[in-house]
Amino acid sequence: MYNEMTVYGFTYDNLAQMPVVILKDAGERNSLPVWISSQEAGAIAAELLNQDAAARNGQGNLLNRLLERMEMVVGRITIDAINDGVFAAAIRFVKGEEEILMEVRPSEALLAALKFKLPVFVAEEVVAQASQNATSSGEIDSEVAARRFIDFLEHLKPADLGKYPM
Repeated sequence: MYNEMTVYGFTYDNLAQMPVVILKDAGERNSLPVWISSQEAGAIAAELLNQDAAARNGQGNLLNRLLERMEMVVGRITIDAINDGVFAAAIRFVKGEEEILMEVRPSEALLAALKFKLPVFVAEEVVAQASQNATSSGEIDSEVAARRFIDFLEHLKPADLGKYPM
């Protein structure tokens, strides 16, 4: 089973020092962050910014013309799995009754979704695992913050407080 998601936004993760593309479902109940490299971010940002401009001036691109010539269309874009934090994505091309599956990098799948104005279908297991990873990492972060605060209090000296001793 798959969740239908769209590219919701684009941001920069200061902790990881990497760009992130955010996918969300229609009800905005589920979101999926996809970390990408800076080189990939440039192409995705350009596509996000140029979508309207390309549509207004009627420019087609080479890939669109090639697909038309081969009588093919992009049928479906999927993120099927996550292994060791790396997403497995695929694009399905359709020609009549024939379907050609091509495994691609997640950034290529997201770029295709933007270029062809298609949703990204994300396997439920991927959404569940990604949200579980986010929750466990949040718990770890809060535990670390709590431990730091306890250490601070344990080593605090009344003289450090200045004129307001405890």
